[in-house]
Amino acid sequence: MTVTSIDIDKDELALAKEVAGTATARETVELALRTLIAVRRQPSVVERLIGRSFEPDQIDAPTIAPRPLSSSSLSPSDEPSA
Repeated sequence: MTVTSIDIDKDELALAKEVAGTATARETVELALRTLIAVRRQPSVVERLIGRSFEPDQIDAPTIAPRPLSSSSLSPSDEPSA
């Protein structure tokens, strides 16, 4: 692992930690890097999927609807804003 020293705006870091639910700056930066990589790779993944052949039983496969979240399972940051 490489040790790198960078200046990060403390207010932005605090907000990022809150939004991400991370406890440390390191954890927050690592999550941000993994997220950036995943987001930038998405177009190539979609292109590979578009070129894929699907079997008839994979098309219109049955799905299970997710259970709605109960309000008691939401944390204050998950609740919709008014």
